[in-house]
Amino acid sequence: MKIFAVYSSKGGVGKTATAVNLSYCAARQGHRVLLCDIDAQGAASYYFRVKAARSFSGKKLLGGGFDKYIRASDYENLDLLPAHFSFRNLDLALAKLEASTRRRALKNLFDSLSDHYDVLVMDCPPNITLLSENIILAADSVVTPVIPTTLSLVALKQLLKIFRKVGAEEKRINAFFSMVEPRKLMHKDVVEKFQHYPIFRDTQIPFQAEIEKMGIYRQPVGAVSPTSVAAQRYQELWQELWDRSELI
Repeated sequence: MKIFAVYSSKGGVGKTATAVNLSYCAARQGHRVLLCDIDAQGAASYYFRVKAARSFSGKKLLGGGFDKYIRASDYENLDLLPAHFSFRNLDLALAKLEASTRRRALKNLFDSLSDHYDVLVMDCPPNITLLSENIILAADSVVTPVIPTTLSLVALKQLLKIFRKVGAEEKRINAFFSMVEPRKLMHKDVVEKFQHYPIFRDTQIPFQAEIEKMGIYRQPVGAVSPTSVAAQRYQELWQELWDRSELI
């Protein structure tokens, strides 16, 4: 099972749209996919019209008894572990674990799913905490959307610092430019300057109305507008990430 964590310490860079559409593309390719919405805001769960059971909680997630809370989506091969509001306290719960296990708690949890799924995608909250360290250590690939702006690049530098702190291999970072608007001079200049860096993947996701409308239709872009540029780019991004994951 390959684990992809869609993560950035900066909000509003397209994490949830990326997690939802990559999960959809992977499932369409025939992989058995579990999308884990570990962001307490629950945006990925909203897109798939799935609500967590009231009895679910972050404590039960970390305790390992979460299988019964996994829900099927409307799409073949694609299941969802919905977010719960209590996930906002996951850091506090992780801090109470024994020091020898607290950094790898998520990885240990997800190992139990390897017989059931080929791909696990995490939609991660935008923070820099103990949970972030867990996410990085659990993931085979940390997928990082970067808007071509200064603050988004700062968030990428922060991610590199966390990788060094926890001793993770930087080759597992897969950054890509997100919400790109070529008519904006800053976007054009930033892309030209950084696109050739090894940390960036070739595929760029443009700023498109189809992606914004996911909130209206509550479906992946590929399900609503399969021939749109946005849908095609997410498919290309998924293929690029999957091919790269096979080499690591």
